[in-house]
Amino acid sequence: MKLSAICEHINISCESELEISGLNTLIDSNENELTFLQNKKYLKDLENTKAAAVLVHKDFENLVPKNTIALVCEEPYLTLAHISKLFAPEVIETHGEDCVVGIGSKVMPNVYLGYNSTIGKNCNIMAGAYIGDNVTIGDNTTIYPNVTIYRDCNIGSDCIIHAGTVIGSDGFGFANTKDGKYIKIYQNGNVEIGNDVEIGANCTIDRAVFKSTIIKDGVRLDNLVHIGHNCILGNGCILTGQVGLSGSTKLNEYVIMGGQSATAGHLEIAPFTTIAARGGVTKSITEPKKSWAGFPLMDHREWLKLQGRIAKLLK
Repeated sequence: MKLSAICEHINISCESELEISGLNTLIDSNENELTFLQNKKYLKDLENTKAAAVLVHKDFENLVPKNTIALVCEEPYLTLAHISKLFAPEVIETHGEDCVVGIGSKVMPNVYLGYNSTIGKNCNIMAGAYIGDNVTIGDNTTIYPNVTIYRDCNIGSDCIIHAGTVIGSDGFGFANTKDGKYIKIYQNGNVEIGNDVEIGANCTIDRAVFKSTIIKDGVRLDNLVHIGHNCILGNGCILTGQVGLSGSTKLNEYVIMGGQSATAGHLEIAPFTTIAARGGVTKSITEPKKSWAGFPLMDHREWLKLQGRIAKLLK
């Protein structure tokens, strides 16, 4: 869309005829994308953004780079929510190329195959599966019954996805008005799943707001795991039953999380970290190869000592 048309939609005066291809974060935007600043902790990213235009409060207008157009507004995050709908793709494509199914693949009855999608060689797609538009599935992958893969998502080779799992559902993103109404932020990214990944039954992996939610090679997810939008899971991570990751959490390689443990959003966990069952991660973990437990989170050995002392108090 032309920037002038976007601005007309949000009642901001702008006559620029720049073509805007999409929305993105401050740091990742290019000269054809629009971005926003809501939180002051990202002021350094604002100063270094390469975006064509940025939604920004008047207090920070002076920090916008000279090659970026400042779109001044009172509530940048809320304004972004209104714009996000303009870039949302169609929920269902009504035309395109039929899905291509590779040699040796078996597709059971009652499977939906979307337009412009590709299934590799020697795959098994079981009854009730929904493969949306523009989906790619690699070779030797098994999709169990009633798995749903939303549009634009990509699955690697040698993967196993168990029954009832949903990949690419919308991330939980809303901006609220001053009177408390929630405005949907359309999740216009996708999910990218690597090779040799096994995902248990009834898991949910949300698509990204911008760009991708990423599950890298060799990851293992137990049943009932929830991955929020824009999360990144490094190679070989293991998440057991009922683990939940808030949006934009990054797990480096070979992180292990015990049952019902969880993270707050926008944090990073160091490689080879272990989080014990029901551990609550509220801050980034920077030291690798350590075990943690409890809430608030503490060193696992210290947590065990604490539990022992508490038990003695009850005798």
